[in-house]
Amino acid sequence: MTFLVATDLDRTMIYSRAAMDLDAAAARSELRCVEIYDGAPLSFVTEAGAALLQAVARTAALVPTTTRTIEQFRRITLPGGPWRYAITSNGGNILVDGIPDAMWRSAIDDDTHRAGAGLEEITTELRSRISDDWVRNFRVADELFCYLVVDPATLPGDFQAEWGAWCAARGWNVSRQGRKIYTMPDAVSKSSAVAEVRRRLIADGSIAERSMTLAAGDGALDADMLAAADAAIRPRHGELDALDWQHPRLTVTAGRGIAAGEEILRWFLRHADNDTVVPAVSGGSNPSTGATARI
Repeated sequence: MTFLVATDLDRTMIYSRAAMDLDAAAARSELRCVEIYDGAPLSFVTEAGAALLQAVARTAALVPTTTRTIEQFRRITLPGGPWRYAITSNGGNILVDGIPDAMWRSAIDDDTHRAGAGLEEITTELRSRISDDWVRNFRVADELFCYLVVDPATLPGDFQAEWGAWCAARGWNVSRQGRKIYTMPDAVSKSSAVAEVRRRLIADGSIAERSMTLAAGDGALDADMLAAADAAIRPRHGELDALDWQHPRLTVTAGRGIAAGEEILRWFLRHADNDTVVPAVSGGSNPSTGATARI
């Protein structure tokens, strides 16, 4: 295998019907359900996307990398699996052949405690600052971090900044993705978990030390992973697009929605033929130019 590919799932690889944003071409595509929740289909890929995922998995060490909890990740039947490694809980858990790695999780917990506040202190303080007037749900994920599901129309304008400042002094950070506001320990990140998986794959000879790490994601919690990769791609939708987030080694898709998922997979596969040239749209340039970025 030539590459390590670390990819976010929701709104990068897999899409709910609300997130598909189907264009004329994608609307003609057949869909494959990859997640059922409460007895109903929830997440999809196109049939073309499913075939591309399987092709990437044959070519690269593909590591699903998600903010989903372990339980939420296990609901997904992603084409190309089973996965030797998967990263869940925003990097707080590494699954090895589907089983959480206890040593990695223990190290994350130790780093969180050394950095400042524990989860209980964070959740207690957060509950004192929120109101049912604008919070629709309060959830704790894998006993690692927490997030709010909010009503954007009634969310106080100063909440995120004030809460973020309080958390920053205690080793935590705050980010918003759509209706969700995440409160995350600084010790938990996708980039650190990807680096650990890469170290293990090199150590056992699965990939060479010179192998590229490629990454894809759409949300603010993906930014550190994208920045740490040798080359990265994000779709032309999502939180990073809303922020116009750029990076010297970043490609931005031409398409949006589920069509962007296929485009990302084709971008991964192009590296199978050339590991020194990244077909790219760097710095927000026009995707129709077909420019390349060398790394």
